[in-house]
Amino acid sequence: MHYNWRMDKKTRGARPSEAETRNYWLVKQEPGSFSWATLVKDGRTDWTGVRNFQARKHLRSMKKGDLVFFYHSGEEKQIVGLARVEKAAYPDPTAKEGDWSAVDIVAVKPLSKPVTLQQIKADKTLTDMPLVRQSRLSVSPVTEQQFERILSLA
Repeated sequence: MHYNWRMDKKTRGARPSEAETRNYWLVKQEPGSFSWATLVKDGRTDWTGVRNFQARKHLRSMKKGDLVFFYHSGEEKQIVGLARVEKAAYPDPTAKEGDWSAVDIVAVKPLSKPVTLQQIKADKTLTDMPLVRQSRLSVSPVTEQQFERILSLA
């Protein structure tokens, strides 16, 4: 599967500077808590409940239009879908105390074939991903090269 983000209807006609500054991310969730299927059914969700300072920093760096891999953690350990940031960071309404952030994401499409953690760890292009190096981080950046490689594996 190759997702041509340059020709996506949301980016077609965008000024080149907008497309060039797009960032890529990975969010992790236990499918029993909130799955890719739930996001597809709902169409959109607010990504709340992140209580890690580094993950919060990543949330705050997300911009509308950035692309996001959806990773099922727990038993599955695989990237299953592609989402898009619909609303940039805002105060997390679920936070009872502290300065936490949330973003809104929308489902774009499932991956034709999930990309497993085992595949990611075995691929030289992907071994430096925070998913591999900081396995407990729930929101992490993905480089454009890593993004394209994951799509090619899917």
